[in-house]
Amino acid sequence: RKLSAIKKNDVHLLHATLGKDVGIYTANRLLALIHTVFGKAIEWGWNKSNPAHGIKKFKELSRNRFLEPDEIPCFFRALAEEGNKTATDYFLVSLLTGARKANVLEMQWKEINFDRKIWVIPMTKNGESHTIPLVPELITLLELRKGSTDSPWVFPGTGITGHLVEPKKAWKRVLDNAGIDNLRIHDLRRSLGSWQASTGTSLPIIGKTLGHKNINTTAIYARVDLNPVRDSMITATDAMFAAAEGVDHD
Repeated sequence: RKLSAIKKNDVHLLHATLGKDVGIYTANRLLALIHTVFGKAIEWGWNKSNPAHGIKKFKELSRNRFLEPDEIPCFFRALAEEGNKTATDYFLVSLLTGARKANVLEMQWKEINFDRKIWVIPMTKNGESHTIPLVPELITLLELRKGSTDSPWVFPGTGITGHLVEPKKAWKRVLDNAGIDNLRIHDLRRSLGSWQASTGTSLPIIGKTLGHKNINTTAIYARVDLNPVRDSMITATDAMFAAAEGVDHD
């Protein structure tokens, strides 16, 4: 169909049908994609209107899933028993940095400063660079990985990107082995923030850790140096490992 033949009612009907038959999250993601595609078409002079404009998304419930204290021992035990070392290291880095999934997958050695014990992400989802302190357990993990690879990627892969894409099979094995349900890889990011909160960390420090961008707190974050962030991350990490006492996390 020509772009000009696709009307607002067509997009509205597709969105509603997907929401009913497949799910509201898939429907909303498709609506956003259509809006972007037609936005580009207008920018390039291929179309005059955006049929997705003004269509309301389905209301989504905020996800608040994270690793619970009683799940931590099982999770670390399952990681220790998983045969895919690249995948398990990726899961640990995701958990102990709180970084977004895409940033961890695309992590490169040139972004890591072992002397200063930091990881500088050049570009995040909010369009800015982000510096993450690396806790001691991660320094050990990364030093071991660096000594065993010539790849520029921390988590090399065999595909076209050169890096790990998404280890869904390994993730499923870990969760099945741990007996954990309804946990996504992205929930590992939320888990660090939740454990920081449970160990008394202030919201500005948590926001600084996770690289959140909020107009009301940007000025506060800008005045926070990395030392309290590092201390908080170490405290949260120690609490997680304490909960997993007896599990070899190396």
